Amino acid sequence: MKLRYITLLLALTIAGAGCQKLTEDPKGNLTPGTYFKTASDLDAAVASIYLQLAVDAAYANISNSTPCFGSDDLTTDPGLNKLGFRLFDQLNGNSDADGRLNNVWQGPWTAIYQANNVIANYEKVDAADDVKHAYAGQAFYLRAFSYYMLVRTFGPVPVIDKPLDVDARPARDSVSNVYNLIVSDLKTAIGFLPTSFPGAPGKANQQAAKALLAEVYLTMAGWPLKQTANYALAAEQSDAVIKSGQYTLVPDYAKVFTTNNNSESIFSLQFNVAGGLPQRTFGSSCMPLDEVALNGNSGWDDFYPEINFYQAAPKCARTDATFYTTIKLLQPNKTFKLVPWSSTETHAGHPYYKKFRSGVGDGIVETDNSIISANPSTNKTLDIIRYPMVLLNYAEASAMAANAPTAESYAAINQVRRRAGLADLTPGLALNAFRDSVVQERAYEFAGEFGIRWFDIVRLQLLPQILAKRSNLENPINPAVANNPAALAQKYLTPIPTNEMLRNPQWQQNPGY
Repeated sequence: MKLRYITLLLALTIAGAGCQKLTEDPKGNLTPGTYFKTASDLDAAVASIYLQLAVDAAYANISNSTPCFGSDDLTTDPGLNKLGFRLFDQLNGNSDADGRLNNVWQGPWTAIYQANNVIANYEKVDAADDVKHAYAGQAFYLRAFSYYMLVRTFGPVPVIDKPLDVDARPARDSVSNVYNLIVSDLKTAIGFLPTSFPGAPGKANQQAAKALLAEVYLTMAGWPLKQTANYALAAEQSDAVIKSGQYTLVPDYAKVFTTNNNSESIFSLQFNVAGGLPQRTFGSSCMPLDEVALNGNSGWDDFYPEINFYQAAPKCARTDATFYTTIKLLQPNKTFKLVPWSSTETHAGHPYYKKFRSGVGDGIVETDNSIISANPSTNKTLDIIRYPMVLLNYAEASAMAANAPTAESYAAINQVRRRAGLADLTPGLALNAFRDSVVQERAYEFAGEFGIRWFDIVRLQLLPQILAKRSNLENPINPAVANNPAALAQKYLTPIPTNEMLRNPQWQQNPGY
């Protein structure tokens, strides 16, 4: 880990963008002691934390999900320049992963350093307490979120809650200690943050902190901590968000992915192509290599679902909106030949994701039988927490806490199912059957989204079941791993990137890498 003071960034508002472009001070002469004087200084410093998570070196493209390719909702091309994705898809990831793993590591750490500067200095600002607390609350939230991403991915990491000297080399802390900081930060954020920031989409508010805390508690109830008392706490926090009445499901599932900051978006990262901050998970990234638009741009073929994951999807409107199953092949006369995903005329022989194609109308522009243009850079927000996550977290956590699904547990999952176009869940299910149904619902509600499926697989240790259903048409997995429970168990964590191990020679690499 590169331990250093992060040069504070000065915020320049992008007109009408709902996000900010920040440029580094080339002189580097601003220090926390001299910079934090006014509310405007706090505003710029907090904006810079969001920026650290919304750039290419963090969560602006599919590289952020590199460790999550062990899941069944993500696979990648058997060739091309997809080595890092492919290695993790084969449960054979390494600490280099063609450089993509650095994004997964560095983005959250840079945000943590920026948050630490704000938290250490916000009280010095000449402003009312509620103003200072609103900014500090966002810093606590973003630090908690960043640590949550790191600890689930890499396991033990250093707990750094204040600015450190450039030469410091702290030890990795226990997973339990990392979660203690996350919970503490989110409780502080809940106390500091307002219920909303009118006219400022993307800012973490009190409900976002409660929703994230619920998700954290649910994760703590599973592997590796297995602190099952946290199910009740997860249900309590989820229920508070539900009862706030602040969020509703978008009636049409497809429109969730073609609109920004809609009624179910609780926390999302904001992007702006014109301001040099594009989101590149939508558009070309999920477009088949076989497809070429009339403007000459072709697909990147970065990611798509495994065959059996698609084939097991429930038959409903949500599935129709999620998966792209008819490939459009450009012909010499500028018309398109339509072929099924399994056609021998396609090189991958897989379905793709439909819901990530359009963006907000700036990704892939198409009709039913033609592709007009394709673009890898979009203004689509990256939804980190959507309201259906809160509903499904409540359904699972309330059932597990009560040792049986309650009427409220069923009501929560059935809201999600009805929006998907599915019938209500079978009543009277046993506890484990109900829990499995909720996990399955999450798999398809959030298919392909920001590692949500993978982290369910991790906390519930589902790799044996996932591999048992894997098609032999997928990228092959070494039998020495697939058939070895001890080796398979090591794949729930990701190796620390090589550069960070070299900087911190006292660290031990995660087992199995």
